Amino acid sequence: MNENLRELIDDLLVKKAMYGLSAEEENQLSDLQRQAGVADESLSFELAAASVATGSMERTESLPAALRERILADAGTHFVKPSRIPVEETQPRVSIFGWLGWAFAAIALIALGLNIYFTRSTETPIVKGPTPTPTPEKTVTPADMRNQLMASGRQLMQATIGAGTMKDVQPVGDVVWSDEMQKGYVRVTGLPKNDPQKETYQLWIVAENQNPKTPVDGGTFDVNAEGEVIIPINAKVKALNPQAFAITMEKPGGVPVSEQKKVAALAKRET
Repeated sequence: MNENLRELIDDLLVKKAMYGLSAEEENQLSDLQRQAGVADESLSFELAAASVATGSMERTESLPAALRERILADAGTHFVKPSRIPVEETQPRVSIFGWLGWAFAAIALIALGLNIYFTRSTETPIVKGPTPTPTPEKTVTPADMRNQLMASGRQLMQATIGAGTMKDVQPVGDVVWSDEMQKGYVRVTGLPKNDPQKETYQLWIVAENQNPKTPVDGGTFDVNAEGEVIIPINAKVKALNPQAFAITMEKPGGVPVSEQKKVAALAKRET
């Protein structure tokens, strides 16, 4: 067989095993094989390429007997046909064209791997935009809640805060309360700061449904800065139609019933 013709056939077979051929190349391969008087050798080259890809082409390893016989049978028209080889032989004699085919397949695999590597390495990275800054949620303050209650259109009771029995304490402010919602707020200025470890302020509600001697506990609070403070009223039981409010100074945590020894502020109902 012409050596140049053999080389052209080998090149096309390697390309077919690794990448596949176009219709034009398939026709060219068929024509070349007819000229050389050989049968289609695609299977043997595909098997060789698969062996290289899975790392099984080391010369020190012998092929399984069945696979070896299959390869030799399919490639009989391409490789130099050997004489009968015993199964126990560990170094099969393969023609130079067979080794060349495998070498071409190995080179093609390496080229494919390098092409994939460099293609991935040169891909343009996707630039991500800046992470949007989350909009902070607005904190709802007692002042906001008082304004909402005032703007609700509900019928509200109001009272004006004045001095109690504590000397040198001159508070001013007001109270708003909704019987329907059982909700209200005290707004006051002039209460001195207290030490929560020693004492606390406690609010009381004098309501129609409660004995005046045991007014409704409206919750405790502390004053830690000078100026206006707004305290939500936290009635422990239902308070109907309040007539007055009182702020006393009690021990930390508050008391169930006040002795009213220290009354910091009083507020009587006006509307």
